[in-house]
Amino acid sequence: MPTYGKKYRKSVEGVDLSTLLTVEEAVSKSIAASFAKFDETVDVALGLGVDPKYSDQMVRGAVSLPHGLGKTIRVAVFCKGDKQAEAKAAGADIVGAEDLVDMIKSGNMNFDAAVATPDVMALVGQVGRQLGPRGLMPNAKTGTVTFDVTKAVEELKAGKVDFKVDKAGVLHAPLGKVSFGPEKIQDNLKAVLDAVMRLKPSSAKGQYMTKMAVSTTMGPGFRVDTTQVRKFIEG
Repeated sequence: MPTYGKKYRKSVEGVDLSTLLTVEEAVSKSIAASFAKFDETVDVALGLGVDPKYSDQMVRGAVSLPHGLGKTIRVAVFCKGDKQAEAKAAGADIVGAEDLVDMIKSGNMNFDAAVATPDVMALVGQVGRQLGPRGLMPNAKTGTVTFDVTKAVEELKAGKVDFKVDKAGVLHAPLGKVSFGPEKIQDNLKAVLDAVMRLKPSSAKGQYMTKMAVSTTMGPGFRVDTTQVRKFIEG
């Protein structure tokens, strides 16, 4: 059994964390339960009825959050020639090709997201082992392997979120900061849920969204009645 601190225990006093809530209730309660001295991130965890070991059941995508993430996103762009000037003009923090690969090989990965033009993907593959585990590997499905580096960089800077179901069939996504308040977090969550629902694999059988919980970085998870999700998205 995990040992929780005094502030955590106080935040859940009188709260039944097994109760299934509406999406709106879960968001409000998670924000109200925030106790950290810093502006915590609000996250959603979704349990999906898929088996990721089959490629046709892998749920992976990206979504631009209407209110962003509330933090500065450092973007690296792998490209050559004129695309380097384009990437810099779009606001990229780090731009390069072989030099950027060498930087990563030396252990320097001071960025939060990466974009690559298709013609340098073989080069990027040299550092796939470093980028992949950190969720930094450019991918065409999330729009980060593209010749339109301006669009890709601007979207990431504005709060575009990549998501991918893990081996256990669980998907995690950040929704913004506690300071956003319930309404903005709900707007961002609606965008995430809508994107995930649209990516439902045709081969997935039975209930698609099986579990859902909303929490802050340090706080407890508030469970959501998944039968209410469709109503929330369409509302």
